[in-house]
Amino acid sequence: MKNENQKLQSLDTLFIKTYGCQMNEYDSGRMADMMKQAYGLRLVATPDLADVILMNTCSVREKAEDKVYSELGRYKKLKDKRPDMIIGVGGCVGQQEGDRIQKRAPYVDIVFGPQTYHRLPEMIKEIRRNRVCLTEIDMPEIEKFDHLPKAESHGASGCVTIMEGCDKFCTFCVVPYTRGPEISRPVSDILDECRELLAGGAVEISLLGQNVNAYRGPGPDEEEWDFTMLLYAVAELAGLKRLRFSTSHPMEMTSELCLAFAEIPQLMPYLHLPVQSGSDNLLKVMHRGHNRETYFRIIDELREHCPDIALSSDFIVGYPGETEEDFEATLDLVRRVDYGSAFCFKYSPRPGTPASKVEDSVPEDVKDIRLQRLLALTREQTRAAMESQIGKIVEVLVEKESRDAGDMAGRTADFKIVHFKGQKRQIGQIMPVRITEAYGQSLRGELILASD
Repeated sequence: MKNENQKLQSLDTLFIKTYGCQMNEYDSGRMADMMKQAYGLRLVATPDLADVILMNTCSVREKAEDKVYSELGRYKKLKDKRPDMIIGVGGCVGQQEGDRIQKRAPYVDIVFGPQTYHRLPEMIKEIRRNRVCLTEIDMPEIEKFDHLPKAESHGASGCVTIMEGCDKFCTFCVVPYTRGPEISRPVSDILDECRELLAGGAVEISLLGQNVNAYRGPGPDEEEWDFTMLLYAVAELAGLKRLRFSTSHPMEMTSELCLAFAEIPQLMPYLHLPVQSGSDNLLKVMHRGHNRETYFRIIDELREHCPDIALSSDFIVGYPGETEEDFEATLDLVRRVDYGSAFCFKYSPRPGTPASKVEDSVPEDVKDIRLQRLLALTREQTRAAMESQIGKIVEVLVEKESRDAGDMAGRTADFKIVHFKGQKRQIGQIMPVRITEAYGQSLRGELILASD
């Protein structure tokens, strides 16, 4: 026992490499909190300083597995020099690949999925005691939240995962197979975690889920609560100044949720609402569950209640069978909606998805041309949205020091990044800033002080 404790105490530092979405960022933060509580591990900025290296991976983007193995190759060199180093691969690639990772990279000690990272302390203990390799990729019903330590605030903004998984089964997406079915956390647990973040100094909270607005969780009254009911409850928490959520699905955008943007002062006027394509034909093939007119109706209803709402979306070009007419329908949708920002990608098959069994029929050069045309349009819209802010006075939540000396960075209500001269003590405050310049993805402004 003494020898085991000595080994456990020799763990001092942790490095986490995070890929993908906000939910992965949230999971990585909870892993860090958990490892700090279990072993006192402190985060370090580079893997060469770490006793434990964890990769929190994402399967959504192209060649995700190749990127993971490439990164692991760099970690192998570190472990060759320090054999006691522990390397773990988690997240969606861990879930998808399972023990194939250790067959290909036998120096990996732990493989775990998004629903089993709460078992990390015990897995590390077993590895240190018995020098075994472990794989934990089962999908217990969201039990991990019962085992995580209290949430710690790491700044002015905090995130809370309110549900996991996806039941939509879009043909191109691997998430239902790596995150499992939609499971919602109890309302009381969510509110408790929000209170912990607010008590720790956060003033803004983002509620997260693969399909966050599909939330259906048990309420304190033993009745099922939907997402809109949860929003109203979170908004009543003392100390909360700003409320956001991501990512939403059009099929779950109810009239009540659209109205919430007008009725909840803390709910910020920004919504990321992926549509993927503007073609009814492709939306049907993708199994999205809605058509373009349904999407337009949602946008109209949102803008009726919140005229200044900023919208962003995801788009896939070159999906199997996409014709020039299909692509033109996407361009038309983008023009009609007029997004503040957009994320555009070429289609690439994800292993295990229905679309991966269909011939990838759109030539790569055609995908490239279409992607560039779509990017040109969305960048033009983003530029116009940014330039429209010049001269305005906007409320900015100061989040952190910027890269340039003396600069601070924060976000507007509609999620635009603003840089301005300020002081570190202003972090966590919402301050008026006059916008003076617009860049590709951010704004420049001047802080307005009380004496101005």
